[in-house]
Amino acid sequence: MNTPLLAQLRDLKLGGMAAALESQQEQVSTYEGLSFTERLALLVDQERLLRDQRKRDRLIRQAQLKLAARVADIDYQHPRNISKSQIAQLAQPDWLDRGQNLLITGPCGSGKTYLACALGHNACLHGYSVRYYRLSRLMLELTQTKADGSYRQRLKQLAKVQLLILDDWGLEPLQPAQRHDLLEIMDDRHGQTSTLMISQLPTDQWYASIGDNTLADAILDRLMHNAHRLRLNGESMRKKQADLTQREHLS
Repeated sequence: MNTPLLAQLRDLKLGGMAAALESQQEQVSTYEGLSFTERLALLVDQERLLRDQRKRDRLIRQAQLKLAARVADIDYQHPRNISKSQIAQLAQPDWLDRGQNLLITGPCGSGKTYLACALGHNACLHGYSVRYYRLSRLMLELTQTKADGSYRQRLKQLAKVQLLILDDWGLEPLQPAQRHDLLEIMDDRHGQTSTLMISQLPTDQWYASIGDNTLADAILDRLMHNAHRLRLNGESMRKKQADLTQREHLS
């Protein structure tokens, strides 16, 4: 009897309500004691839940995170100078609401990128837009946008991303044009949206790595003054995992 109604709900892109209505029809005895308003509220709740899940899935896809990392899966067993309390605080979105930054430094293989991707995934679950880049690839992309005339549009898009994750900071020297690009990005985002920077270099070496004193002052002032910092240490997690795999093969 409700087939036309189900079709109309789906035409209106109310798939959650349609699925919930079908469930109510299939389990009549479960819902027969509820009033019309109560049953309608259940349909609306299901639609909201479905839309929230779709939004989270879309944000995770758009983030293009390098690793499928989760906050719940972060390894605290190896001494890396991170604690559960630190991550628990960063897993709350307050710092994103304030447009604060996060700087993650540490040696190669210490888990910096995994940690950043886990926090990025967590931000998506809270409804924030996230985008991951290796810094060198972002610089290349911006160079290409200058050639096709979409540079300003791309900067505006980057400015709107609520958490921009930039990996491999300081791994390669910046060219003069790239320094200016980075300043444009940091200036647009300053105090408005959050940037998560990942680097093997300790922060006291970042100034020299930029290669221009004036631009270094401007970039780092915008990046560092309101930043949380995680300084990872210890042996390479990749090396430890490889050693474990080798021992498993030998046993």
